[in-house]
Amino acid sequence: MYTNQFSYHRVNTVQEAISLLQKNPDARLLAGGHSLIPAMKLRLSDPSALVDISRVAELKGIRQRGNTLVIGAMTTHSEIEDSALLKQLCPLLPEVAHIIGDPAVRNRGTLGGSLAHADPAADYPASMLALGASMKIVGSNGDRVVDADNFFTGMFATAIGSGEILTEIHVPVKTAGVGMAYETMMHPASRYAIVGVAAMVRMSGGVCQEARVGMTGAGHHAMRLSGLEAAVTGKPLDAATLSAACKSLVRPADLLGDHFASADYRAHLVDVYAQRALAAAAGKA
Repeated sequence: MYTNQFSYHRVNTVQEAISLLQKNPDARLLAGGHSLIPAMKLRLSDPSALVDISRVAELKGIRQRGNTLVIGAMTTHSEIEDSALLKQLCPLLPEVAHIIGDPAVRNRGTLGGSLAHADPAADYPASMLALGASMKIVGSNGDRVVDADNFFTGMFATAIGSGEILTEIHVPVKTAGVGMAYETMMHPASRYAIVGVAAMVRMSGGVCQEARVGMTGAGHHAMRLSGLEAAVTGKPLDAATLSAACKSLVRPADLLGDHFASADYRAHLVDVYAQRALAAAAGKA
């Protein structure tokens, strides 16, 4: 199916894009396009204009700023996967990027596009929650920073307001004793998560001093498993602790059910993959 007619604008700066969004309230930003274009062909999205931000240089790159990793929103999955800096300081993101889609998707798709689209089965959101990341959002009234806990607000919904653009992702640099991992059951064709769990733990003397666990694929949006975090903090992350903690973490009534997996099965998978992710993270710490 073909899309409806739309105007196309290619910009070179963030401010150009913001100006066009103000003039065209129903315009959509075009990043990698792997989610937007299929939705337009199916008439699930029908913008009057596309604002192409793929050539905005200020939205690209991976760098360290003090104790924070700053990743431009237009950084591709492949660039994240291959980044030596991220492999050294935040190996979870290259690990996640490696399993997204296929090479064509990874070479065009972007971190910011994925986060702004907020697909409930996307992989990055769980890792953002586990890492304690935050998002820089820019609009006509200036910029603001929203932490990951408050960024994902619903199915395909985020804290990005009308006329605003996600420009940067900020990830705290982790100290010694930190391990991180992502475990997922993915759909074999689309490679989207049926359930995915990301975990970050800080260990000292064999005891978990801090834990952050993010879940994706199961609910209407990515969310933290705060009860599990509290249950494992202050304890050794051995098999007995994890087995006891990773039980009935989420209610089936709060989860999605479809022809890929029922809500009850997803609830079971959350328990299983949370245990795997915490064990893997503890092993890496």
